[in-house]
This record gives sequence, structure tokens and C-alpha cells, in this order.
Amino acid sequence: MALMVSLGLAACSLVPAPQVQSPPVAAAAPPPVEQPRAAPVPPPEAPVPAPSTLPQDEGRNRVAVLVPLTGPNAGVGQSLANAATLALLDTGGERIRLTVYDTAKGPAAAAAQAIADGNRLFLGPLLAEDVRAVAPVARRADVPVIAFSNDIGVAGPGVYLIGFAPSQSVARVVGYARGQGLSRFAALTPNGIYGRRVGQAIIDATQRGGARLVGIQEYDRDAGGLRAAVTRVSAQGAYDAILIADPARSAAAAVPAIRSAVPRAHILGTELWANEAAIGTVPGLRGAWFAAVPDTLFNQMRTRYRARYGAAPYRLASLAYDAVLLAVRTSRDWRPGRPYPQRALHDPAGFTGIDGPYRFGGNGVAERALEVREVTVGGTTIVSPARGDEN
Repeated sequence: MALMVSLGLAACSLVPAPQVQSPPVAAAAPPPVEQPRAAPVPPPEAPVPAPSTLPQDEGRNRVAVLVPLTGPNAGVGQSLANAATLALLDTGGERIRLTVYDTAKGPAAAAAQAIADGNRLFLGPLLAEDVRAVAPVARRADVPVIAFSNDIGVAGPGVYLIGFAPSQSVARVVGYARGQGLSRFAALTPNGIYGRRVGQAIIDATQRGGARLVGIQEYDRDAGGLRAAVTRVSAQGAYDAILIADPARSAAAAVPAIRSAVPRAHILGTELWANEAAIGTVPGLRGAWFAAVPDTLFNQMRTRYRARYGAAPYRLASLAYDAVLLAVRTSRDWRPGRPYPQRALHDPAGFTGIDGPYRFGGNGVAERALEVREVTVGGTTIVSPARGDEN
């Protein structure tokens, strides 16, 4: 896909990362970011928002950030919220007012409250099930949703996914492996939606590339289940490369069994491996390949994030940063108080941000340029740079 850089601004499966702290109070007044008071959570089928108590702001467009701020995903949710604020600070964002809502207290209720408060664009939610709950509420109010989920099944009218789709990562790494002369592939996929998405992706990728798919084996997410899956798939025939659709440290449990069954098989991973900062120390993965968005600009953002918030961001924080960049860019033709100009999201030239160039396809899923990395003793090295013609 030939994507043009149209925004020249500098600068699910969740993987554990450092705890993110709430932002400190800045000495200088930053662009306004609000945390509204907690509202009662009504029944999900008919959320009734509390009356808005937010101040009137006729000079800015209200944009809601819908993320979990409590519960088991509070760390990544706070990281997303912090990154959204950082993007507003970095760009000036004078026409945007962000307000953060906690989806852990009820995603539909959070969406209804955000609409009552005057928000006309949603950034988030994070989890696929939360997107499903928010979508009908947003659709009735003509409020577009730019979700952080990686489950393409939740995309639809008015719902766009800026998350990292595993199908694109699989297609890219299989295409690269094919170019290196590998022609027989196998895959190990965990039970669940993510595993099914990866399984279908490798079927599609091998068919397009004229390769042979020896077999796919599903497994329960434990070391015994993974090793048993290696035994089953190896019995189906010899393979040159095997894809493991799990985070790097979990995937490594399969390597001894793979080396015993097919010693020269090349190990392939998915975009989940990009979340592992010390991947070079994971036993058995050196020399493996995986595809992900470039890290160069994210590393720069991480430095600014750490300076402001005193902790490292989750890797997914870039999604919120880029979503705010997108909102800032499209706000030029967005009159405060009016519906968001959804047509702006269909710009064929695409956009660019921390995670490189992308555009929304006809299905509402972000199509991205991915690089292929090889795991090394020092971490990773790029063996095939991201291009704009991959999709």
C-alpha cells in the first residue's frame, strides 16, 4: 500500500510491563485534560448518564479517551491515558479537549456519560468486549470510535481499529520467510479468538505466497499443552518454518520440542514479540523472525514519557498517542459542537505517527507498514525495513 506521510508531527493480548504512575501536576498549564467525577453504573442495556457537570467550552472539540483505569488492566489503561495527554502537549492541540473515562466501571455507561458530556469522538476502548458494548451507544449518537483493540471482528460502521492486527504481522513475516527460500510452514496457535485469527492469517498468507501449510495445532496456554502441540504438528510432516502465536517468553517453551523434532526449522513469531524489551535474553529465540511496527519514534516518545511520568509506558501507549495526532489533524475542519467529520478517516493518502504510516481500509482496520526483525543476543536487528506497499 503506497501511504503518504500526511501528518508531519515530531516526535486482545496484553503483555505485562512496568507499572505506570499517574501524571504529576505540571508547573505550566497544559492543554486541558479532564477526569470527570465517578458516575453510577446503570444497566448495560440502557445506560443512563448522570447530568454533565463539565464546564462549557465552545472553542474546543471534546474528545473522550475510553480506557480501564481500575481493575486488572488499569496499568495499561493509565499508560494509554498518559500517552494521549503527552500527544496533546507535544502538538499544542488547542482545538481539542480530552476527557478520560474509566471503562472498567462499565463501558456502555462510560460511553453514555461521554456523549452526555458533549464528546463527539471516542479514542478507545482497549478490549474487544468493551468495543462491542460501546459501539451501539456511539452509533446512535453518530460518534465515531477509534478503538485500540487488535480484534478485527469488532470493526464495523463507525468503528475503526488503530490496534495492531495479527493478520498483518503474520502475512509480513511469512512473506519474508518465503523470500528467504522457505516453503513449508506450520503453526502453533493458542485456544481463543487471537489464536483463531492467527490460524486463518497463516492459511491466507501461505496460499497467497504459493507455500505449503503442513499443519496448524491449537493448544492450551501452558507448557505441557504447547509441547504436545509441537508433537502433533511435527507428526503431520516436515516443515521449514513454524509460527508460534504467543508472547516471546511463552513461545520459548516450545523451542526444545521443535529442535528435537525438526532441528533446522526456523522459528517465527507475531507482533506480540515487540512487547518483550529483553527478547534477546529469552532462551532459544535467537535467530527467530517476527514482524512489527517500527520502534524508532516510539523510543523517542518513551524518553519524553519517562521524563514526564517517571515510568516507562506500555508498548500499546503509542496507539493513544497516534489517535490524538489523528484527532488534532482532522480537527482543522471540525467545528466545535458539531459531529466529527468521519470522512476524514477515509483519506486514501493515509496518516503517520509514532508507529509509522497507516490508513484505514474499507473494513475500518488500520493497514500498516511493518518491518521484520531478527532476534539477536542484544535484542533485535531489522532484516527487512517497513515499506509502504505491503498491503
